[in-house]
Amino acid sequence: MEALFSANFDRNYPLLLPYLQREGLQPRTIEAYSRAIRRA
Repeated sequence: MEALFSANFDRNYPLLLPYLQREGLQPRTIEAYSRAIRRA
């Protein structure tokens, strides 16, 4: 299960940052969201 999660995370995480930027979120908000997702 951990390997599957890791593979999905590695594929999807780089897509998150441009999405959050397109949504118009502030850089500090993007940083906080990214930190929380990496920690989870």
